[in-house]
Amino acid sequence: MSPVTRSADVLIVGAGPTGLVLALWLARLGAAVRIVDKTTQPGTTSRAVAVQARTLELYDQMGLAEEVVSAGLRADAANLWVRERRRARVPLGDMGAGLSPFPYALIFPQDEHERLLIARLSEHGVTVERETELLGFEETANGVHAALRHGGRDEAVDVQYIAGCDGAHSTVRQALGIDFPGGTYEHLFYVADVEGRGQPMNGEINVSLEASDFLVVFPMKGTGHARLIGTLRARAGTDGDLTWDDVNRSAIERMHLDVDRVHWFSTYHVHHRVAAGFRRGRAFLAGDAAHIHSPVGGQGMNTGIGDAVNLAWKLAAVVRRRAQATIVDTYEPERIAFARRLVATTDQAFTAVTSSSLFARVIRMDAVPALLPAALSFAAVRRLAFRTVSQTQINYRGSALSAGRAGRVHGGDRLPWIKTNGSDNFAPLQSMDWQVHVYGDASARLRSFCGARPLRLCTFPWSAEARRAGFERDAIHLVRPDGYIALADADPGGSALGPYLDARGLVTG
Repeated sequence: MSPVTRSADVLIVGAGPTGLVLALWLARLGAAVRIVDKTTQPGTTSRAVAVQARTLELYDQMGLAEEVVSAGLRADAANLWVRERRRARVPLGDMGAGLSPFPYALIFPQDEHERLLIARLSEHGVTVERETELLGFEETANGVHAALRHGGRDEAVDVQYIAGCDGAHSTVRQALGIDFPGGTYEHLFYVADVEGRGQPMNGEINVSLEASDFLVVFPMKGTGHARLIGTLRARAGTDGDLTWDDVNRSAIERMHLDVDRVHWFSTYHVHHRVAAGFRRGRAFLAGDAAHIHSPVGGQGMNTGIGDAVNLAWKLAAVVRRRAQATIVDTYEPERIAFARRLVATTDQAFTAVTSSSLFARVIRMDAVPALLPAALSFAAVRRLAFRTVSQTQINYRGSALSAGRAGRVHGGDRLPWIKTNGSDNFAPLQSMDWQVHVYGDASARLRSFCGARPLRLCTFPWSAEARRAGFERDAIHLVRPDGYIALADADPGGSALGPYLDARGLVTG
């Protein structure tokens, strides 16, 4: 009979970025976690390279953003190549100026990203349990009973919740019997880490928009270092037998790129799928276990990290008895709606980028290079593009946790970022706890309520920046641990605060 242990509140299956961030956020909030993975070591190859602004904002709450930014490379521009020449240069740097403390996208490959997260997680006394397989699990009256195998030894584990962050072939999702509808694109793709020379090795993103052989060159830190992602025309043999020698060099040659050395090379298929549900009972899905989509826009890894943070603070609140168990009911509706929209839009964009039809080629090779730089010269277009790609535009207005409106700010919106006179309204979010924000003056009644609860009260001077961001003067904004507004109330007395908190059994302070 396998020994039974109860060493954690949450068992996390899968130690990619989603699982690691979920474990790290839970540990920071005082929940006990175990994280297991079948692999012997962290990944050494990866195709995910983009870290978006919203991810950096969430990392900043953990004190991690500065280290990630330092290790990464800012994506300042993208060059579009057609017919063997650079047709357009699209500036990307600081597109989100005034919208986020991180107004840019960052290039930081997933393999390096994982190692950094693992190191930070170890500081909280949590180690990834490698070569550990989930055999199965069942829900009990008080939690989840799971069976693990490590090195031929079986272990039975009792936890309160289980989270499947174990990728597209998720054991957790399969055990739950949750459908994973969608499809697979016909193209086979490769990713290669290379050293090289030529115009594309200029520290900027370079994209081929040719009629065939899609190729993107992402700069890496270090002179002449880049990561290539492109289409591969498979020859005889299985995908696993393919090597760099099987790559069609036409797109590389048309971009005038000389590859001197290939550090590693791998192939993969691109899928577009969203699980029929992200939760069943005490089991949850996040990241690639819940949704997979094309690499257009660099959204995949960032979406999984968003899942992890959304789920983490809710699970932590329940296991620490700081909220009713029903708060976890909001995870699926908040995240699955965004995943479905994302898969639909990236599918359309990816099809346009890779299609060989005459119409798609004309749009891609002639219209896009001519129109995109001109469109992005308008501030309104740049701001819209940044909000969309950076994921700062995601909101949960339809959630059961979202209520009220004050000015242009709704319950469910990401807290608008402002900085004025050296005062950054995101700085208090590092407490990762509930808090009230007032832009202007806090009433005596509100101060008394927050002091008695206790609930952190953050006041910021009324300013032109606050007005432009959409805040209403002296209004109440109850902010969730993940930086989204739960309640927006124009009443300076905060009369809605108590009923809101009590109805959800929220314990603050």
